[in-house]
Amino acid sequence: MLPDFNRLKVFYYIYSLKSIAAAARQLHISQPAVSQHLKKLEAEINTSLFVRLHKRMVPTSASERLFQVVEPFMVELQDGLKNIRQEPGKIGGLLRIGSPFEFGTVYLPKICFGFRKKYPAVTFNLKLGEPAPLLSLLSGGKLDFAILDLYLTQSELFGKTGLYSIELLIKEKLILVCSKEYYKKVGVEELSFENLITKEFISEEKDATTLKHWFKHHFNKTASSLNVVMTVDNHHNVISCIKLGMGLGVTASHLVWNEVKRGSIVPITTRKKDVINRMSMVQFQDKKPTLAEKTFIPFLKKWIQETEVLNRFTKTAKSTLHGKV
Repeated sequence: MLPDFNRLKVFYYIYSLKSIAAAARQLHISQPAVSQHLKKLEAEINTSLFVRLHKRMVPTSASERLFQVVEPFMVELQDGLKNIRQEPGKIGGLLRIGSPFEFGTVYLPKICFGFRKKYPAVTFNLKLGEPAPLLSLLSGGKLDFAILDLYLTQSELFGKTGLYSIELLIKEKLILVCSKEYYKKVGVEELSFENLITKEFISEEKDATTLKHWFKHHFNKTASSLNVVMTVDNHHNVISCIKLGMGLGVTASHLVWNEVKRGSIVPITTRKKDVINRMSMVQFQDKKPTLAEKTFIPFLKKWIQETEVLNRFTKTAKSTLHGKV
């Protein structure tokens, strides 16, 4: 049986202040009441917690161990209540947001910084990861909302669309790219399906789903067995491997826009339009948003539409080496 939580609270203040009288003042109760709580707690756990020495409360070793357990909970509880207790109409509190690594690394910090300049009482907890884990955190109530790659999340959302509110934020173009050195070294210039599938590839997924989807979209053929020479756990590493010349990989055009302009990365394009990923905001439909959420979400949408983000997302990457099928 767990001890009475109210008695643990009394113990916390006695230990922190080393005085029954001071604990009584802090808790706004009488000294006899504090002493009675302590006596009952000691009886509950069958352990002496303090020794009275010259009007001082000296903790026993058992008391020190109990305080190590109780203190983190009390501190976290006090901090949590600060976020929960808000003045009516005041925009504040904690926003818990999930995001893909790339968007969360490149763009979200700027957005959150801009928002906090206007509303300094708002704090953020950003969770960056792959779509499936983020959706799981959202389902478990550990995120207020998530920005997800809908292209990579459709299977997880299939059959559950009635649970979630899904709103498009921005479209991004997914392109197949390689380094300039790799392009020239392995003969990527001959851009047929039969030639491309013989090359080396970098992927985030063990089954190379994104790569296979690119081939299906552009050639209407199934690339059943690609030579994936590197599987990595996030997209930043995919781009790093591409820059090193390890092979071909699919990435969002805006993430390599500068390298494409400089010619250090070559996009492999076809006459078909680029594969489109719909980055969307996903929330529980029945969740009642806080005032901070209701204020941040329009701010997020406006920031995306009115800054350089929209321009970078909508441009089409063109190769200086004419890497076109």
